[in-house]
Amino acid sequence: MAKKARRERLRAPESSYTDDHGSLLVLRGALTPATRLQYRDVLAGNVLSQEDAWQRAVEFLFERLVVRWEIAGAEPLTRQKELLGRYRFATADERRWIRDVLREHLAEHFPDLQAP
Repeated sequence: MAKKARRERLRAPESSYTDDHGSLLVLRGALTPATRLQYRDVLAGNVLSQEDAWQRAVEFLFERLVVRWEIAGAEPLTRQKELLGRYRFATADERRWIRDVLREHLAEHFPDLQAP
């Protein structure tokens, strides 16, 4: 009986970004076509609430792109639920840094997508 060859799971390339305080954010370098369409819909949002759409677009990108977040030497966060929970409790400075990282990452890896 022949053994089945193990298929290697393809992994998206990752990019690392570090802030001035030693925190590290690792982002995935690929988005599926369906995710890109979902993002465009989220960013378009409700005409009456562009601010809400913009906030949701940042969170959407965070959910889809962040692989790991190491905060000032603490144990890295890698599980989606933990990452999103920590993002929701982030300080204003941390959120600003994350938005800047997401914008930089989109410009480099997804120039066809509008940054929030």
